[in-house]
Amino acid sequence: MTHAPARRRTSVAVVLLLTLVLAAVLVVIGGGEAHAAPVDPTPPAAPTDPAAPGTEPTVSVDVNGVNGTPSSPIVVLLTITLLSVAPSLLLMTTSFTKIFVVLALTRNALGLQGVPPNQVLAGLALFLSLFIMAPVIGEVNDAGVQPYLSGAMTFSDAFDVGTVPLREFMLSHTRESDLALITRAADQPNPETPADVALTTLIPAFMLSELRAAFIIGFVVFVPFLVIDLVVAAALMSMGMMMLPPVMVSLPFKLLLFVLVDGWGLIVTALVGSYG
Repeated sequence: MTHAPARRRTSVAVVLLLTLVLAAVLVVIGGGEAHAAPVDPTPPAAPTDPAAPGTEPTVSVDVNGVNGTPSSPIVVLLTITLLSVAPSLLLMTTSFTKIFVVLALTRNALGLQGVPPNQVLAGLALFLSLFIMAPVIGEVNDAGVQPYLSGAMTFSDAFDVGTVPLREFMLSHTRESDLALITRAADQPNPETPADVALTTLIPAFMLSELRAAFIIGFVVFVPFLVIDLVVAAALMSMGMMMLPPVMVSLPFKLLLFVLVDGWGLIVTALVGSYG
């Protein structure tokens, strides 16, 4: 009699377990059917017509800006280009080369190897060149640069007009023989007028003339210091002091002479006056 309630409870538990298993199976079957339901595909997009010629996006740079003035990007580009070629223009079309060579020859004539240093000589030559070239630079600015920036001239017209003062400066300090030499070397016909001289011919001829003038001034500077060296060398030899370098003895006398006659002032005055 005691085993009957236990059997009844076991039967109830088995029925409940079977019910739960059946419910789980139904849920799994229903979910699989839901996921397996077919989905209608999306139809493809219709093709678009090709764009008409001339309507594609392009990149352009306007040379002229507001009111015909050059645009800011063009001005910046020209400024960067000018700065990149500025050292070459400074050497080839101004008085910098002549002044620097004369100052370097003066230093060598004194017997000084590193005093003044090259940076000091280059700085002095640069500011003297700016002082000499100031009228020419002003004319170039008034004739070509400002009309171009204001939109009154195109770039080619401004270049042609702006190079006229610089051309006149170089022609006035260039020898005809140097012009003829470069013209023959380039196998070009002789120009009939100064305006017919091309810049590609004028610039190297101008540099040759500047180097020639610088060497002439250097020779004049060397002569008095050479006399001092000869006198000191003869005096040392007469005293039997042949082992003493004459340069060590002559250097103080050369410096004294150079200071007494105000050598730097004379050289700078002669250089500036040669472009008068």
